[in-house]
Amino acid sequence: MKRVIISGGGTGGHIFPAISIANALKERWPDGEILFVGAENRMEMEKIPASGYKIIGLPVAGFDRRRLLKNFSVIGKLLKSMRKARKIIDDFKPDIAVGVGGYASGPTLKAAAAKGVPTLLQEQNSYAGVTNKMLARKASAICVAYVGMEKFFPAKKIVLTGNPCRQDLVVSEENRAQGYGYFRLDPCKRTILLLGGSLGARTLNQSITGAFPKLAGAGDLQVIWQCGKYYYKEMQQLQEEGKIPQNVRLFDFVSRMDYAYSVADLVISRAGAGSISEFSLLGKAVILTPSPNVAEDHQTKNAQSLVDKNAAVMVPDAEAPGILFDKAMALVRNDEELRSLRNNIAKLAQRDSAKRIVDEIEKIIG
Repeated sequence: MKRVIISGGGTGGHIFPAISIANALKERWPDGEILFVGAENRMEMEKIPASGYKIIGLPVAGFDRRRLLKNFSVIGKLLKSMRKARKIIDDFKPDIAVGVGGYASGPTLKAAAAKGVPTLLQEQNSYAGVTNKMLARKASAICVAYVGMEKFFPAKKIVLTGNPCRQDLVVSEENRAQGYGYFRLDPCKRTILLLGGSLGARTLNQSITGAFPKLAGAGDLQVIWQCGKYYYKEMQQLQEEGKIPQNVRLFDFVSRMDYAYSVADLVISRAGAGSISEFSLLGKAVILTPSPNVAEDHQTKNAQSLVDKNAAVMVPDAEAPGILFDKAMALVRNDEELRSLRNNIAKLAQRDSAKRIVDEIEKIIG
C-alpha cells in the first residue's frame, strides 16, 4: 500500500493542484493512504477536509521582511513545526513526500529528506519560490509548468508537467447555453468575465467601478463580475444605490466556473499560475493584471511569459484603474485579436498534469 504526504498551501494556487494530485493518486492506487500537511489557520485547513482528505496543521508562519523584530516568534514557530514534522514522518512512514509550495512544505519536506524519504516538488510559477529553491537540492524530481526553469533548479531533475487544474472545468456549447440562463445574460452580446479571486482584488474592483459610465453606455457588452468576499458588502451597497449598470452581474464568488468560462469572450484576471493554466487548457483570451503583493513579483513574470508569445495582454496594476476597461472593451469587440490570443494561449496548454506528476511519483517509489 502506497503512503504519500502532500504538503503546502496558503492560497488556492497551491491548494487546487495539491487536491488534483491527491485525486490522481487515489485513481492510480485506490487503497493508498494520503496525508496532507498544511499551515495552521490557513485556507488548506478548511479546503482539504472538504475534499475528503485528512490534514495536520503546523504552526509555521512566513517571515516578515518589513518588521524584522516580529521574526523572533516566526523562528519559534518554525522550530516547533520542524519537531512536529519529524513526528508526522515517523508516525505516518510515507513512501514519498510531495511539496506544492507554501509555508508548510519547507519543514515537512526537510524532515522527510532527513529521514531518507524521497521528495518531489511541484513548482507552479515561472519564477520559483524561496521554499522550493531551498528544497531542490534533496528532491528526486521537480515538476514544473514553464520552460526555462534551469535557472532555479538542477536541469536533470526538472520534468515539464504543467499545473494540475480543477477537473470539473469544461467549456462546451451546452455549458454556454446553460450559462446564459444561469447568469441572466443576452447570448447576442459580448461577455467579459472579471475575476478578482475568491477573496477579491482591490485594483480590479476599482477599475470596473471607474468604468461604470462607459459600461452603461455599451449596449453590445455585458460583464460577470466576481468582486471577492472581502469587497462584496461594499459593492452590494453600490448595487442598492443603483450605481451598477444593468449589464453588469455582481457576485462575491462564482461557483459555476464551467458556465462562466463557457460564456466569456474575454477574461480579466490576476496572473496566478493556476489561473493561467486554466486559461491555457480552455483556450481563453485574457487580459492579465498581475498582483504586486506577491513574493518576488512572480505574477508579472508569469504574465510576461505569455505576453512574449502573444498569448495574453498585460495591464500593470498601477495603470489598471485608468486604462483596463478601455483596453478590455476594445479587445472584446476585435474578433481577429481575440482569435489570435485564443490560438496562442491554447498552444501552451499542458494536459493531464496531475496524472503526469503521479507517473513521476511512481518512477521514484517503484
